[in-house]
Amino acid sequence: MAYNGVLSRYGSLLNIPSHTKPITLLEGNTPLIPMPRLAEELGGGFELFVKFEGMNPTGSFKDRGMTVAISEAVGRGAKAVICASTGNTAASAAAYAARAGLRAIVIIPQGKVAAGKLAGAVAYGAQVIQIEGSFDDALSMVVQISQRHPIALVNSLNPYRLEGQKTAAFEICDELGTAPDWLCLPVGNAGNITSYWMGFRQYDSLKQSGLPHILGVQAAGAAPLVLGHPVSNPETVATAIRIGKPARGEEALQAAEQSQGRIIAVTDDEILNAQRWLAANGVWVEPASAAGIAGLAHELRARKIDLKRKRVVAICTGHGLKDPEIIVRRMPIPKVLPVNLTALEALILGEA
Repeated sequence: MAYNGVLSRYGSLLNIPSHTKPITLLEGNTPLIPMPRLAEELGGGFELFVKFEGMNPTGSFKDRGMTVAISEAVGRGAKAVICASTGNTAASAAAYAARAGLRAIVIIPQGKVAAGKLAGAVAYGAQVIQIEGSFDDALSMVVQISQRHPIALVNSLNPYRLEGQKTAAFEICDELGTAPDWLCLPVGNAGNITSYWMGFRQYDSLKQSGLPHILGVQAAGAAPLVLGHPVSNPETVATAIRIGKPARGEEALQAAEQSQGRIIAVTDDEILNAQRWLAANGVWVEPASAAGIAGLAHELRARKIDLKRKRVVAICTGHGLKDPEIIVRRMPIPKVLPVNLTALEALILGEA
């Protein structure tokens, strides 16, 4: 049977209104990639998988929720959508709005969005507006706009976003046969950790698939849930999680507690190391997407987690092409050779 997106596959399990009109780019059905060599490098004795959400149509996990949010908005007659974004939401909202023929308005913090993500929003035809403030400022503004005007808000405050995003938990259980023992993922605005926990709990109630412990990971410079208070000027190379006041913060803390997991913070160096490890195993992700693996490594080093004979899934939320600046900035300039076979052989064989 042909795959037709998350609404087609899991729509009967989603709490969405009957007026919803499916708008899809065939999102979801992303690969769950075994990572045996990386598991060994992290100490071994457990199974490790990466759920690579960067393989969604716009390159990030946001597409799962956006298909549902836009489908609901179209079904009730909306003509325009709006969001605040650090990048991935902007590209996803713009793409699905374009698919539906809607106007898309994207508010971003000035100078804080990766070029690959901003380019996506522009390419899909969104009206992109920068503000002299943070993501949290932008979110506050778009909430007010959506309350004053008939413009649909498609940030993760929209409950239909979470309904779509929880389908990733369903896919993991379907593929593994059960829930993993641990789920590790980045935490920014906290909608994703909230939606995964919703999904695992729902699937367990239906199919006795079990429940994972959840390890949520924030960047040390943007770790309000770890610190216990908002961060007014969040800073991290992991732009997708550079958020100081998560909209779903309370739900995220509940998910960690109820799953008998936790939310921790890791440094930018740990995140970039994890990005390199993943790439060395064939999976290139944007920095924020490596936070889950960075957190897993952090906890293993500190002996705060025992994974012997356990099964772990790390969620990689966005493709490396979404935020390549760190790699480009640090990469060595490739050597330039004349069109000479001898010179090429000498360089390849280490004789030059």
